[in-house]
Amino acid sequence: MKDFFISECTRHENKIVTSNFVVVSKQIKPKKTGEPYLALTLGDRSGQLEAKMWDNVEEVLTVFEQDDFLKIKGLVNKYKNRFQLTIHKLRKLGDSEIEFADYLPKTARDIDELWQTLSDFVSSFRNLHLQALIRAFMSDPEIAAAYRNAPAAKTLHHAYIGGLLDHVVSLFRSCDLICRNYSQVNRDLLLTGVFLHDIGKIHELAYNRSFSYTTRGQLLGHMVIELEMLQAKLALVPGFPAELKTLLEHLIISHHGEYEFGSPKLPMFPEALLLHYMDDLDSKMEAMRAHFEREADLESPWTSYNASLGRPLLNSAKFLAPKAAPFPEHGSSEAEFETENIGVTDTPEKAPSLPDLES
Repeated sequence: MKDFFISECTRHENKIVTSNFVVVSKQIKPKKTGEPYLALTLGDRSGQLEAKMWDNVEEVLTVFEQDDFLKIKGLVNKYKNRFQLTIHKLRKLGDSEIEFADYLPKTARDIDELWQTLSDFVSSFRNLHLQALIRAFMSDPEIAAAYRNAPAAKTLHHAYIGGLLDHVVSLFRSCDLICRNYSQVNRDLLLTGVFLHDIGKIHELAYNRSFSYTTRGQLLGHMVIELEMLQAKLALVPGFPAELKTLLEHLIISHHGEYEFGSPKLPMFPEALLLHYMDDLDSKMEAMRAHFEREADLESPWTSYNASLGRPLLNSAKFLAPKAAPFPEHGSSEAEFETENIGVTDTPEKAPSLPDLES
């Protein structure tokens, strides 16, 4: 078990920590003097952390690469209001020294229950062509295994093992409710779009040690991959209507909603428009939830700046929570004051130093 997780930075600010991390990214950059320094993004199951190594860099430049595991000793501090780690020492770890569950975040929900919920929704379809299509995907062992484990994104939302399934089940529930308010919406078509809209992520993203893009994912993107996957499964559903196929293709390529967000087409029919907005809403709500969770230890209800949403966030639940009683200004005796402050000391806390890297 790791001694320190990235989510604990608030409690370890300006302290020395020693812990294990996976290297999410590695860059070698020049100082003003021309000498190299290391700029790393480190990860564990609780998040990611930027790290810099300024001294003795030449000794470790070729020791490790991206996706390797490192044991690192360094100082947790803040730069431009964001936590970072200043690395003092590091060494590469072997796989036998690693508990892999420490490095990739995973949904807290039960995967089997989520998969069963998905199956129950599909069983309720009235359109047998759409039902048969989704069943063709779900009965494919390779696709099913990946769909149950893949993240929904690399960093922005549902970026954890099981994130794709979690996201899709959440959308199934939301879209099922909203269809009751809009009689012109074809529920089965919308839910099929939900099932397909991110299925290409199972090939776009790699998630063995850290979340990254595959070469195919980098070159094609998940929407192109999804069109290929759709074509392959449609061949298994005899008599599938050509018009329905065209609508599914549009749902896939328009679900990002705007040209600047990577959509080749804007949503042009009700189900496509709903898919875009519901997908966007679910993604943003998860991004907020995750940010509040990462900064749960902060006293302030305001979070740090959220890059994906382009703003700091107000945790309304924390903002509305009952406030602790203020420290009494008058009327406390010296004895009462001393009793209330048991354990408080003027001696500064010594920065904890965990076991050396060689251990």
